[in-house]
Amino acid sequence: MNIEIVIKNVVWMENRVNIIIAEGKIVDIVEKIDFNLDNKKIFDANGLILLPSLIDAHVHLREPGYEYKEDIASGLHAAAGGGFGIVMAMANTNPINDRASVTEFMLDKAKESWPNGPRLYPIGALTKGLAGKEMAPLAELAEAGCKAFSNDGLPVMNNEIFRRCVEYAWDLGLKVIDHCEDSFLAKDGAINEGKLSSFLGLKGIPSVAESLQVARDILLSAYLDIPIHLAHISCKESVELIYWAKQKGIPITAETCPHYLFLTEDACNEYNTLAKVNPPLRTKQDQEALLHALREGVIDILVTDHAPHADFEKEQAFADAPNGISGLDTALSLSLKLLKKGFSFKDIIGLWGKRPAEIFGLEFSELMSGQEANFILVDLKEEWLVNPNTLFSKGKNTPWLGHKLRGRVKFHFYKGQLIFGEKLWPGF
Repeated sequence: MNIEIVIKNVVWMENRVNIIIAEGKIVDIVEKIDFNLDNKKIFDANGLILLPSLIDAHVHLREPGYEYKEDIASGLHAAAGGGFGIVMAMANTNPINDRASVTEFMLDKAKESWPNGPRLYPIGALTKGLAGKEMAPLAELAEAGCKAFSNDGLPVMNNEIFRRCVEYAWDLGLKVIDHCEDSFLAKDGAINEGKLSSFLGLKGIPSVAESLQVARDILLSAYLDIPIHLAHISCKESVELIYWAKQKGIPITAETCPHYLFLTEDACNEYNTLAKVNPPLRTKQDQEALLHALREGVIDILVTDHAPHADFEKEQAFADAPNGISGLDTALSLSLKLLKKGFSFKDIIGLWGKRPAEIFGLEFSELMSGQEANFILVDLKEEWLVNPNTLFSKGKNTPWLGHKLRGRVKFHFYKGQLIFGEKLWPGF
């Protein structure tokens, strides 16, 4: 086999190693090079950290229909720069991804703009028009390329319809991702219900609006013996219910997002719409419960819930501004903060790679001989200022604007191809 690329001086599991790549796969990872390097593409990584290419199982890429917020090309650019080799995109586009033609359009756009990766896997609408009244053509969507189904943003309140959707999706070998929210309790809410919502004069969203639906999903999962995946968990009551379910052996999996781990409702003070998200940022107690749940495996994975918006949309009164935080650019830098909270690189790889691959049946490189060369090289020491010029997404709506974060992806390889970092590696 002809060796195409040698990347020297990479740090992997605390050891300095060299990666040998050929035909899009890892030939070997060795501490010493004992062969001739003539006519090889060689790069000295100079101590950059090696991590597998990551997976984000919950993003909104907005295309078709809302390209002014984000399009598939810009969203995948943000994914590549953020370290994500696979993203799963929700269905709330315009038209909604509730038919094969929309799924195929999304896949074609991804292939056209980023032929070598990152990979886009669409998530099909669970119900027609996301209206919660009639099952979408799930078999048609699965055949077109959807990897899961969800009514994200518009939760299905009708328990009978939700049950039938879960059963039918499982017959197709795919999972339902549920946005757990009682839409009556949460109606017109803009912020976590509590002292701050009262102080700001804003309608609050109580945590029980989430935990009630979490309880419903757990009981249905137990009754049907079918897995259900719970989206963007935000409060301690939900964590307690998920813990109980897992102790009982109920096949529930769950996710949370970096913004719930590193921000509280206080970020919404002074009517900061950049911190307006659904479910809302909650209390310090909720934040601590989520961190503990993540550490103990009660919460299975991390996702960004990347929700880009145009500047003018967030520059409104708090109650009128749309929910959502643009997260692909900042997620890894924020996740690296977990290293100071008792987490390891192995934990981060599990939360952002191995475990989501297991849950949704996706490919994942274990970074060993014979595996696809899907990896990122990260500078842990680089401090960067979050501003519109340092974000690759069209969406600049992040509460970390103006803040400095540490750690950034410098290079991203997917199937042996350099998909991010070309400007830093001229002539590759």
